[in-house]
Amino acid sequence: MTQANVTTTSTSLNNAQGNNDLLDTLVLQHSLKNDAALARALEVAPPVISKIRHGRLPIGASLLIRMHEVFDVSIRELKRVARAEVPA
Repeated sequence: MTQANVTTTSTSLNNAQGNNDLLDTLVLQHSLKNDAALARALEVAPPVISKIRHGRLPIGASLLIRMHEVFDVSIRELKRVARAEVPA
């Protein structure tokens, strides 16, 4: 029996500026007042959003899926916004 080679890829978004852009986009597009309202909508503790904003926590797969479920935005679109390059 042979063992298949499995390549795993990271499903977390670990780009602090891109993650801030994603959070800002969700707040603006869904008329949320602030990060606390975003945290309530996503059913996460407010410090989670703060840690993401300050680059201490990536947006993991479970939070990405939660954003998709709550805001009806495709995972592909969420990733696109978070990974957008900022011009120098």
